[in-house]
Amino acid sequence: MNHLVAPSLLSANFLNLEKDIEMLNRSEADWIHLDIMDGVFVPNISFGFPVLDLLKERTSKSLDVHLMIVQPEKFVDEIAAAGTEYMNVHYEACTHLHRVVSEIKKRGMKAGVTLNPHTPVLLLEDIIRDLDMVLLMSVNPGFGGQKFIEHSLEKVKVLKELILRKNARALIEVDGGVNLETGKRLVEAGADVLVAGNFVFSSQDPIHTIHQLKSL
Repeated sequence: MNHLVAPSLLSANFLNLEKDIEMLNRSEADWIHLDIMDGVFVPNISFGFPVLDLLKERTSKSLDVHLMIVQPEKFVDEIAAAGTEYMNVHYEACTHLHRVVSEIKKRGMKAGVTLNPHTPVLLLEDIIRDLDMVLLMSVNPGFGGQKFIEHSLEKVKVLKELILRKNARALIEVDGGVNLETGKRLVEAGADVLVAGNFVFSSQDPIHTIHQLKSL
């Protein structure tokens, strides 16, 4: 399949959020990526369920919710109620990962697992066939606008090999430092979904920038 583009709402203008959502609705973006942070798992706080509920009413784009929080399993029902398609939880935050993945799927969502830059891909060996997506962080989570970590390209290749070897169907999503140059290399390495925040929303023409990312 052609790769997907998921602009990250973390970089949007929250004083005029409706305008940015309408822009995404008009664009070629496939999903809207939402980073929910608690100030504990990552050193930042973002937004919560009121924003998710707003999106449910204002967009037909698929919602890709990335929970950068401790004990994400506590909020499966709320995430599902917001019309979420993909719920991403961190490997590092889930002691009983298989149970959390099962609960996500029971609520009718697709299950994603996120890996921090230091977390090896091979830790997913025993669960990869249960996953719909793996999100590789190509920056340290918590803040937008960071520099792309080059080793992420090798992680994409290792993950692709694992997926093929296990006859799994998980998509590979990458978030952090994505632009036209890094995005092209990620797609060539095997990435299926590109998350871009600062690169899209700081652009003079975000709709055209999303088009460029889709055309890589």
